[in-house]
Amino acid sequence: MTMEFPLRSPALPPHDKVKEPMKPGFYTIMGAQFFSSLADNALLIAAIAMLMELSGPAWLTPFLKIFFTLAYVLLAAFVGAFSDSRPKGKVMFFANAVKIAGCLLMLTAQSTAPGHSDYLVVLIAYGIVGIGAATYSPAKYGIVTELLPARQLVIANGWIEGLTVLSIILGTVLGGLLIGARVSGVLLTLGAPHVNNPAQAAMGVIVGIYLIAAVFNLFIPDTGARYSRQHVNPILLLRDFSHCLVALWRDRLGQISLAATTLLWGAGAVLQFIVLKWAEESLGLGLEQSAVMQGTVAIGIALGAVVAARTVSLEHATRVLPLGVVMGLALLFMTVVDSTAMAYPLLIAVGAMAGFFLVPMNALLQHRGYILLSAGHSIAVQNFNENLNILVMLGLYALMVWLDLSIDAIIVIFGLFVALVMALLMRWAWINHALPPVR
Repeated sequence: MTMEFPLRSPALPPHDKVKEPMKPGFYTIMGAQFFSSLADNALLIAAIAMLMELSGPAWLTPFLKIFFTLAYVLLAAFVGAFSDSRPKGKVMFFANAVKIAGCLLMLTAQSTAPGHSDYLVVLIAYGIVGIGAATYSPAKYGIVTELLPARQLVIANGWIEGLTVLSIILGTVLGGLLIGARVSGVLLTLGAPHVNNPAQAAMGVIVGIYLIAAVFNLFIPDTGARYSRQHVNPILLLRDFSHCLVALWRDRLGQISLAATTLLWGAGAVLQFIVLKWAEESLGLGLEQSAVMQGTVAIGIALGAVVAARTVSLEHATRVLPLGVVMGLALLFMTVVDSTAMAYPLLIAVGAMAGFFLVPMNALLQHRGYILLSAGHSIAVQNFNENLNILVMLGLYALMVWLDLSIDAIIVIFGLFVALVMALLMRWAWINHALPPVR
């Protein structure tokens, strides 16, 4: 039995083999996304370096991502409505301004006499950047569904994910370079205020990249899409969000794609820190070199995303589910790798499987969310689920680090967990496929 949903469902458009050019506004969106994502990923490396400058404990590092992700969960009921209440280019511009504010706050953390308050400043500042990212996300993805027809969503997601992954590669590498002695030495000679160490010097450059993204935001076209007047009452917003959440989880196409992307994003967040720790302990690399190793996964994701965009149509999106099981099992090979020559091809392969898996699932989820809900609300529901899972998985990872488990033990637990849950999702999809088609 093939794991796909029959085309008798009118809500899922048939794949159109005729190539159509993207609307010009799509490329402006891509430019804005590239620079914003570039800064986001460089910032993570700079924030980790900041905690190291403050002599923070190792288990504190995952809390950066936890504080960042918390905003997605707590604001999920509100950012979708905010995104749908005004042109999405303006929403993206505002979100970038919030990210810049978080970076500026992080600059105030001092390394001369570090204490718990300095750790908290870094975490809160990174959390503010998370607020900007949580606000940015529904607008970023929602405008794609407003601008393009459904038949172009897989291709559009391939381009966006490919470019996003390119920004992840360059961002992590850039973050590593900025905190390295050679580049940071030059930056520190400039004598900028509140810049006393490599991490703070890196932060200044990252603020400049966010400003470039903000300029692109100003040129994003208004698609003309308008939604019903959005509530301002928090109780009504929470009620509407809960209805949207239930609607997407009840949909047979939506629930599979939502569960799959939720697992993958949670796994990806943990994998970021696993790769950094694994590169340090198993390969003997420092943070600057480990950041480059982390970017290797992103190279694979970009390759997988491009191939998926060219070969997988929206109606066949669920065929990629078995690849998730293979991806989880492939992670186990990290425990026997002890050289960079072996590490690079393995991480590229894992990334390629993740990219090939993510693009069709994400496109299917966007399409179902847009059909059932609205652009902003559907992405907000997606963000809530994915980031709630990120919080849980990062919390478990931080616990394993605190318990002083070896990196090999963590990798085995993590890989088997991903493979098992993906296998359960395959079974779930088969059950849904056996039911009468949606009409």
